[in-house]
Amino acid sequence: MQQPVRQYRYFEFVMVAFVVVLVCSNLIGPAKAAQVDLPLLGAVTFGAGVLFFPISYVFGAILTEVYGYSRARRVIWSGFAALAFAAIMAAVIVALPPAPNWPNQQVYEIAFGNTWRIALASMIAYFCGEFVNSFVLAKMKVATEGKYMGARFVGSTVAGEAVDSALFYPLAFYNSGIMPNELVVTLVFSQFITKTLVEIAFLPVTYRVVAFLKRAENEDHFDRKTDFNPFKLKV
Repeated sequence: MQQPVRQYRYFEFVMVAFVVVLVCSNLIGPAKAAQVDLPLLGAVTFGAGVLFFPISYVFGAILTEVYGYSRARRVIWSGFAALAFAAIMAAVIVALPPAPNWPNQQVYEIAFGNTWRIALASMIAYFCGEFVNSFVLAKMKVATEGKYMGARFVGSTVAGEAVDSALFYPLAFYNSGIMPNELVVTLVFSQFITKTLVEIAFLPVTYRVVAFLKRAENEDHFDRKTDFNPFKLKV
């Protein structure tokens, strides 16, 4: 007899938060290049999306740590579907003929008119990076018997962010004519380092959220018999 699927109090809230942050990182962040002056480093220029995207990895780590890989897998697919829908609808809205007296078409195109190459690169990089992050964390948790949570979070983040950055920038911009190939390589490393540091900075918050959810849900899942096929949705 098949066991009923367990229901959780906060799982849906974490899933929604993950998807909202992910969509924001792809629709709001990329439209702006920001610059801040940092001690010792001077002026540092970065895509504003770097403030959003690492937070999605925080939620991905929380989901895997508390609820397990199979539930995190379903959330990753939900995020992928949301990204695809947002990209399609953004393209449709941008392509609609503007009213003759509406002066903001060019501004709208700059903000939401990502090329299909960039949109596809973003979705491919997200899909691969998030699954690597979840897989590495799940395997490390079993290997360490649930110990060294900080090291597990950092290790899975480094793996996931490395895959994401290594895929996104070459797929989106290499030989594109938008920027020199040398700059593409530079961005791969700079964005990887920046995203990883941002997520490490969130570790104290991540610890507290994980501890709260484990107590509230009475759950601390170990993926000892999990099928890690990313294309299956069964829990």
